[in-house]
Amino acid sequence: MSGHSKWATIKHKKGAADARRGKVFTKLIKEITVAARISGSDPDSNPRLRTAIVAAKAENMPADNIKRAIMKGTGELPGSVYEESVYEGYGPAGVAVILEVATDNKNRTLSEIRHIFTKHAGNLGANGCVAWMFSKKGYVVVGKDKADEETLLNLITEAGADDMAEDGSNWEILCAPGQFQAVVDGLKAANITPAVAEVTMIPQSYVRLTGKHAEQMLRLMDELEDHEDVQHVYANFDIPEAELTALAQAK
Repeated sequence: MSGHSKWATIKHKKGAADARRGKVFTKLIKEITVAARISGSDPDSNPRLRTAIVAAKAENMPADNIKRAIMKGTGELPGSVYEESVYEGYGPAGVAVILEVATDNKNRTLSEIRHIFTKHAGNLGANGCVAWMFSKKGYVVVGKDKADEETLLNLITEAGADDMAEDGSNWEILCAPGQFQAVVDGLKAANITPAVAEVTMIPQSYVRLTGKHAEQMLRLMDELEDHEDVQHVYANFDIPEAELTALAQAK
């Protein structure tokens, strides 16, 4: 898992600034709307909607916004109909990239995404070109200052987690998507606040980047994540922590 938590943690810190621009709210509202449209308005029987609502509450989204998004998804209120797509491609130095998109205009979005890849030394690929490199997992990062190894291992094992590994100043925890909420709830019950908690795509291996390639990759990630139709971006790059932090602060 080396390298994953560093970008994930920086990305979540960036989220506070993004929220002020309304981008996080926009993406979460789309996710809630799509989840409600596909599987209904009851979070108890719709795990995807339940996860989206938890994420929205974590960003302090007002309850009325959540309710309206659900009602738009079920057709009780008028609203845009979003289609989901998955795009795959390559970043600088052959880094594998997967995008999950929700859009009301697939042709426009595809054209814009292709342009972003080209601008940052990457290219879109065919469906399936990189998906085989990733597995969907619940992913939780806990700082070593929050819990000792034995305590944390006992907690997550009881909650059904699959694995825990050390990455610098953090513990990285992996679990099946279906166990994700149980793991997070178990940590919160023990007053342990994760630095990162999400269902994500974990790569089998990583491409080490430095220098120009590292800078190009971060610019690509930033622009893709900034796009209003892109819900999630996954990639298998690893940049040394000091360089990653310096590049992120220089933006």
